[in-house]
Amino acid sequence: MEHPPPELLDSLPYYDNDLELFPFLKEKVDRELAREPKPPTTLHPRVPPPYQLFTKNPLLQAELERVESHQQFPALDTIRYQLPAPSAPGTDEEWQAALKNAHAQLEHQRLRQTNLTLLQTYGPNAWRIHNYLLEATVKQTEQALEELKQMTVDVNRERKNMQTRLGNQLNSLETRWTELISNVLQIELANVALDAEVNGLNAREAELAELNRL
Repeated sequence: MEHPPPELLDSLPYYDNDLELFPFLKEKVDRELAREPKPPTTLHPRVPPPYQLFTKNPLLQAELERVESHQQFPALDTIRYQLPAPSAPGTDEEWQAALKNAHAQLEHQRLRQTNLTLLQTYGPNAWRIHNYLLEATVKQTEQALEELKQMTVDVNRERKNMQTRLGNQLNSLETRWTELISNVLQIELANVALDAEVNGLNAREAELAELNRL
């Protein structure tokens, strides 16, 4: 199956200024654009589907959905960190539950103290390394962005120079075409004048020949 030839857009946007010189042309263009069908709302079939993050981790997926929906972070549950005493006099079961809660809170505080000790020992260096990696990533990203901007500027400059050069060539060819058309018209007018002169001479010759016969 043969593929259709690529579309050739005959336009020099850096050179053509017909829309500015002739406002009625811009009105025609706007009317034609208004008649064009609206762009499709669905993605092109070749566009891959959106990538699903954290498909194997429901907790992280739910947190991502919360952030995307701009919902507030749920308040911390501080009740489990409290040590409520059973109501007096209290049963054995209530005191046992309060004692277990106290042991759990004590273990929690011990783990917090251990984590704080580890953080004080190893946290600063880990944080410095993390910041160093982030700064390196930022520099690489900024450099890539500057390179992309420079490439965009170079492409636009090259397109503008090319279109300006082609526009000058078009002006030169159009001027040459006008001169050739003018020369052709002058030659045609000269031919008409010569034909009239020749016809006049032929008529004069015929008159003289008639007079000589008389």
